[in-house]
Order: sequence, then structure tokens, then C-alpha cells
Amino acid sequence: MRLWRVLLLGTSYALVLWPGARACGPGRGYGRRRHNRKLTPLSYKEFLPKVAEKTLGASGRSEHKISRNTSRFKELMIPNYNPDIIFKDEERTGADRLMTQRCKDKLNALAISVMNHWPGVKLRVTEGWDEDGNHSQESLHYEGRAVDITTSDRDRAKYGMLARLAVEAGFDWVYYESKSHVHCSVKSEHSVAAKTGGCFPGNASVVTEGGLRRPVSSLRGGDRVLTVDVSGRPVYSEFLTFLDMSAVAVKTFYSLETVEPHRKLLLTAAHLVFAAADNSSSGLAGFRPVFASSVRPGQYLYTVDGLGGRPALVVRVRLQTETGVYAPLTREGTVVVDGVLASCFATVDGHVLAQWALAPLRFCHSLSVALGGSGQASQPLREGLHWYPALLHRLGRLLLSEDYFHPWGTARG
Repeated sequence: MRLWRVLLLGTSYALVLWPGARACGPGRGYGRRRHNRKLTPLSYKEFLPKVAEKTLGASGRSEHKISRNTSRFKELMIPNYNPDIIFKDEERTGADRLMTQRCKDKLNALAISVMNHWPGVKLRVTEGWDEDGNHSQESLHYEGRAVDITTSDRDRAKYGMLARLAVEAGFDWVYYESKSHVHCSVKSEHSVAAKTGGCFPGNASVVTEGGLRRPVSSLRGGDRVLTVDVSGRPVYSEFLTFLDMSAVAVKTFYSLETVEPHRKLLLTAAHLVFAAADNSSSGLAGFRPVFASSVRPGQYLYTVDGLGGRPALVVRVRLQTETGVYAPLTREGTVVVDGVLASCFATVDGHVLAQWALAPLRFCHSLSVALGGSGQASQPLREGLHWYPALLHRLGRLLLSEDYFHPWGTARG
């Protein structure tokens, strides 16, 4: 019984630290963004959405000021070393680079939009996390959830459009606050609203056994889909379920385009994809799982077809809005989507940890089949979060709760 409790605690802890089963992407979730519409700059002192910053419809209320000596500092504060962003860092402490994962994802997405909209211009952060008490008492700067931004050329005529691009990048609240900067903020990492979403768009394609190409949204339990083994050779792995899914959610995806061969993979910012700095290695050697938001032109992705796998040069990284979000889980923990190898996991840079955390779910599926069941092959898959990660998140709340902060949901009032 003691061993079972240890396994349960360990698995729950892993899932609490790894929310990828229920979230992996930027954007507002069930939004109403339209394709190819003309972008209009925000007016001075305009903010979107048109509600107060610390309300549920925007970034939500402040939770707790984070300082370097608190337990939440290591958990939430993630440095952003994106070379496409200029950090003012007037304190010379690196504080402006520290932020939550959600804030980092939105900022990285915005950096790409800025470079695409104004070639030769970069995004500039003038204020990020504040540890010196320079803001109002409940400022989200104290939690790494807010940034003040400009363009690298400090052209104030651009700031209205910069604010619009920040809205499109998925920040939860954007305010053209000053003639000298734009203020942006995001929801708490632990708010339910910040954790909805999927990993691939519904029209992304996978290859099932027999060479049939199908949209990821059409998968059902028991299907076998193309992936690779540890050496990089193509194999077919059983699709078990969707960890999260929605046919109507609208998300902003990273579009990673390669040549030789030409591939285009869409996935959310915090989803893991296998990349390498060069193509000198054979097979999967040299490839490691990285966040989609960290992939840059000049790197290589691992492309796969029925005959084998090979590296392909990334030539373009863009943002693209699509409808439908799906997080498929295979027995191998990997899947080939639109010809490119990707992990089934997201949010935490730990593919092996995530695969371990989902081991009980794979075991339950195998046991069901061994006892004469059909798994989920004959059952319709429900939209939303799968019951297993949902259960583990709830167990994590009971086993790992603190006096103030609960991993499941938001902080106590």
C-alpha cells in the first residue's frame, strides 16, 4: 500500500508540474479572431479587452508578490533569452528577463510579429518583473505577469500598432498606457482560463498504418499512427486518446516551415518539437525536444515519411491562427504531424518526465484491452480535458496544497 501511495504522489506531482495535458498554447482559447483582416492600431489610452486589467475577462486579480526568496520564484519565474528581444535591464540584475511561462510565450510570439511587420525592428522590453517596489501595490509586474514594451527604434508612431500586435499575439490585456510604452499582461499560470487549449490544429495531418493520411481530429483509440523509434526509424504507434481537444477553439500557432524536404508544421508555442542546431548527426542523434517558440530559422527539424527520417532546414517561422486544437497521445509519446516529428507533450521542457507521468494511463489502456475491452476505439471521444490528467491534477491539489497557493485553480482569496 505504501508503494502505491508513493507512485500516486509521484505521478500527481509530475502532472501538477507538467500542465501540458491540459494546455500548451498561446492565444485566448475560445476567441473570435478572423483571418486576413486589416489590423488597426490602438488609440492612445485605449485598452483591450475593454474591462479592468485585474478582472476575470482580462488578466485576473493579483495573487501574491513574488520575491527571490519565495518558493514560487523558482516555480514561476522563467528567464527569457530570446535574441529577437531587447531587454532594457536598467537595474542590471536581469529582472526584466524574468516572467511566467505564459508571459514568455506571448512575448516571443509578439517578437516574431514585430519583425514581420517592421523588418529590421525588434521588440524592446523596458520593464518586466519588478522586485524593487516601483509599481502600485497589486501590480502584475511583481508576479512576472506584465511587461512594458516599445520597439527597438523607439519610434512612438509605431506604438499604437505595437499594441494591436500584442493583442493578436495573445496577451490577455493590452493598454496603450503612455506615449513612451505599451503595457501588456497575462493571466496567472494557475488560472483555469490560462490552461485551455490544444497542441495541433484540427486540420493537421497524421499518417495511419497503411499509408493513409488523415486529419488529427479524425483519430480514434486503437488507430496506429506514424512516428519513430529511438533510433529515428519509422514505426507505427497506437493512438490512445486526446489529452485535450476542442473542435471550436481558435488559437495562434507557430508555423515552422522547412526545405529539403518542404514541410509546414503548426503547433502551439509551448509544445515540444525535436530540433537540432545542424544536420551533421545521423538519425535522431543531436535532436532534442524544445519549445516551438524557441525554434529559429537555421535550425533543423526531423522530418519523417514511410521510408525514413532526415533533417530539414527551418527557413521560416511565422504565426498563424487556426480553428480546432488537439493534443494526441500515442504509446511512444511521439507523433509525426504534417511530416515532422513532435512530442505528444508540452509546457515543461521534459519529454521523458511527461512520458513517465502518463505511464499509468497507458497501463490502464493495455489492461482494458487484455481483459477483452476495446479501449476507446468504439467510444466517441469527449471534448475537453481527459479524465486521467484531470484526476491527477485534483489529487495534486489534495497532496501538494500549501496554505496560500493551490496548484489546481487560482490562489485563495
